[in-house]
Amino acid sequence: MIKNILVPVDGSESSDKSVEYAVSLAELCGAKLNFLYVANVNQLSINASLTHAIMDAMRTAGAAILERAASMVSENVEYEKIMETGAPAAVILEYEEILDADLIVMGSRGLGVVKGVLLGSVSQYIIERAQGPVLVVK
Repeated sequence: MIKNILVPVDGSESSDKSVEYAVSLAELCGAKLNFLYVANVNQLSINASLTHAIMDAMRTAGAAILERAASMVSENVEYEKIMETGAPAAVILEYEEILDADLIVMGSRGLGVVKGVLLGSVSQYIIERAQGPVLVVK
């Protein structure tokens, strides 16, 4: 039985579709949604430590993305908003364990074959390493 759903969000169209799907599942199963935004500080090409302004901007963007996800939830569904920094794939797997998630519902960025092979994919990484089921929404 699905009671605890982890939903990584990044503000993309694919992410929004995964939120819609997760909300529908939560309504059917009576499950709690856990929206997780991970600020990918690893992508920033800054050698020194991050400035307060950059971190504040990342927090503001993350809060807006989490709020948009929360706005899609019907009033009878319980949810939590979580914001972290780090490598998204690693943080998602960490939260799968912390939350004891029954299911991960996430979007697919649709990188295409060449970009997917060269750059890798967070969703592919999660599919290969998650302890439980993963639903990737296109």
